[in-house]
Amino acid sequence: MKSLYDFIVEPLGDKYSNKITIAGKELVVNTKIEDFKFVNRLAKVVETPQAFNTDIEVGDIIVIHQNVFRVFYDMKGRKKKSRSWFKDEWHFCAIDQIYLYNKGDKWRSFGDRCFVSPIKNTESLTLDKEKSLVGILKYDNSSLNALGINSGDLVGYTPNGEWEFLIDGKRLYCMKSNDIVIKYEYQGNEVEHNPSWAESGGGVNQSS
Repeated sequence: MKSLYDFIVEPLGDKYSNKITIAGKELVVNTKIEDFKFVNRLAKVVETPQAFNTDIEVGDIIVIHQNVFRVFYDMKGRKKKSRSWFKDEWHFCAIDQIYLYNKGDKWRSFGDRCFVSPIKNTESLTLDKEKSLVGILKYDNSSLNALGINSGDLVGYTPNGEWEFLIDGKRLYCMKSNDIVIKYEYQGNEVEHNPSWAESGGGVNQSS
């Protein structure tokens, strides 16, 4: 059974990531289904679409848009399944709702998406903990590679195009290739900025 245009996926774990572990203790951080920040973004591919030929295969793990598994209340306050729900735990996922995929060895960006790690702000006359619009490219893509920009490079990016994600306990910004506007030379004092709460988050989520 194949969908024509959409992937068929199922959540990896629960549909919501409502708990974190800090110092060996489990804390509940969310009790509301309306809050998209805590929707599980990890999915396992059940079937691939007929219309598209991609590197993603059945069984791969992918990072997806929060609305795929998101539950909601209708106008009358009735709890409803996600609009992407198909049957049982299976959901439809459009090709533009996928950001990363993993075949069991490492994460790879999908399409024109890329991920940047923010760096610490070393300026003394500011309270900002991270440097604005500058970071280290963590997951590149073929479009950036063609321009000589690769994972590990120090890059600058445009404002308002980034989405904050938690990927394996790391806070990263997801954006598109054309949001990367410059490649910098390292000065030697660049350090990634990853807050402690991100490390306790563990898996994959979107925080803004």
